[in-house]
Amino acid sequence: MGAAYGKGRNAKTTQTVSGEVISIGKISLMRGVIYGAYAIVKTGDERITIHLGPLWFIEDQKIKIKPQDQVEVKCSQIMYEGKPAIIASEVKKGKEILKLRDEDGSPYWNGCNNW
Repeated sequence: MGAAYGKGRNAKTTQTVSGEVISIGKISLMRGVIYGAYAIVKTGDERITIHLGPLWFIEDQKIKIKPQDQVEVKCSQIMYEGKPAIIASEVKKGKEILKLRDEDGSPYWNGCNNW
């Protein structure tokens, strides 16, 4: 799926984005074989596209992120396919937290992390 997408965290660009989810979508990561999920979050006048993780992983979680949800996203900027992208480490929705990557940027969908 690409090293940058599968393990991406730049500690220098870590930030927290708060706002309303405008939409959830999917993108092709490997020529239509693997899809990734993303959220567009509105923060004031700005709309930010944030990559969450593989679609299959996101759909399998108990916490569902959907339009009109108020969220707080811990994220980092990386380079993906030669372009800047923002990837989420965790998404907080109310009291629930959807954990996507650990502090080193390793994704939980690899199965090598302890929950």
